[in-house]
Order: sequence, then structure tokens, then C-alpha cells
Amino acid sequence: MVDKEKVEQIIEVMREALQADGGDIELIGVDDDGVVSVELTGSCAGCALSSYDLSMGVERVLKERVPGVTRVQAI
Repeated sequence: MVDKEKVEQIIEVMREALQADGGDIELIGVDDDGVVSVELTGSCAGCALSSYDLSMGVERVLKERVPGVTRVQAI
């Protein structure tokens, strides 16, 4: 079972960097398979690099720091 509170804490730290560029990220949920669902808003929502940021940034960090996270998907 993924520690949702730890996921929230890490996303909160990442939000600062995204907000500095006019974007934002919101945790939607974590399912039993370890899939973390997020919503990208602001400039992140329409950015061509958002999928790269999501996989190489958010997903990589969450997988490293929260046991059980298998994937991050944008809603």
C-alpha cells in the first residue's frame, strides 16, 4: 500500500518549482496498484514538455522516495 501522505508531501515540494513557471500540480489520488493520478494546471496543462516533466521528474522522484509507486498519470 502506497503512503498517500508521503506522496502529498513530495508533490507539495515539487509544486513550488512548477508554480515558479506559472504551472501547478494537484494530487487526485493513489490506487491500489500504486498508480498516482495528478492534474496539471496553469502553463503546465498546455505545455509540450509536460509529459516529459511528468515521467522524468514527478514519476522518477515519487518512485525513488515512496515505496509502491508504479506509475504517475495525468488526468
